[in-house]
Amino acid sequence: MDSLGVLLVAPMNAYLEQELDRRCRLFRLWEAPPEPDRRAEFLRANASSIRAVVPYAAHGVDAAMLDALPRLEIVASYSVGIDRVDLAACRARGVRVTNTPDVLTDDVADLAVGLAIAVLRKIPQADRYVRAGLWKSKGDFTLTTRFSGKRVGIIGLGRIGLAVAKRVEAFDCPINYYQRTKQEYPNYTYYPSVIELATNSDVLVVACPLNEHTRHIVNREVMEALGPKGALINIGRGPHVDEAEIVAALVDGRLGGAGLDVFEDEPNVPEALLSLDNVVLVPHVGSGTHETRKAMADLVLGNLEAHVSGKPLLTQVV
Repeated sequence: MDSLGVLLVAPMNAYLEQELDRRCRLFRLWEAPPEPDRRAEFLRANASSIRAVVPYAAHGVDAAMLDALPRLEIVASYSVGIDRVDLAACRARGVRVTNTPDVLTDDVADLAVGLAIAVLRKIPQADRYVRAGLWKSKGDFTLTTRFSGKRVGIIGLGRIGLAVAKRVEAFDCPINYYQRTKQEYPNYTYYPSVIELATNSDVLVVACPLNEHTRHIVNREVMEALGPKGALINIGRGPHVDEAEIVAALVDGRLGGAGLDVFEDEPNVPEALLSLDNVVLVPHVGSGTHETRKAMADLVLGNLEAHVSGKPLLTQVV
């Protein structure tokens, strides 16, 4: 692959960057000045050499970048989500697209369950209570709510949704789900709308892909249906949830709690959430383990190797 020019759009993984630098001709977009015209100049200067782009999460590939890179052949995303990649423009230009599914499923599902337990049992708050010396000065911490046996609703029963379902079964949680097409899962209850799902769930987990149908799939009505004792867990994408509405619902007590790994304008988090005691916030770390990030990097490298060698791509999307 030493002749393959690869554009890395942002720092994302030291191992991946090292391997790309060793195996390919690597271009680091962040080495260009941040001003749009200077970045455009960087792309124009290297356009004849760049045949592959590796994006990640919020750092995607839009039509403008595709226009600037006429020799581009493949977009190998270091993420399972490809909502920031213009798939239609890639198809129109014959640019192949891959992502990194499966290898991050377990970690993201683990985090979803962890967030649910943390929200209901108030684990971060209890930790702060001990550290502040309040256990000694004020006595026992407040009572919380159990997770075991809670009705868990899952929006999107794909790889990650099924992995969440498998885990919460061990907690004797009845499992409900919504997606556009009902599947044959005899032990799980299907609801034909998100509002009906929320009405019949104590914990609602967002695990679907982000697209035009699922943007703000969790809106005011869904939060009202989940109610003042319900908990919302988002390990999908920030725009799945109407952020202004969830802030208002949490402040007003119309929603019991939330565990959020993703936000609409990352890394910016609404200021109002920072002071709330009924929300657990983590910085988009669903796949953030050493093991998974290396597996994701290896999958990116494997897709690039397959492309150069003329072999079938490992995880082709387009």
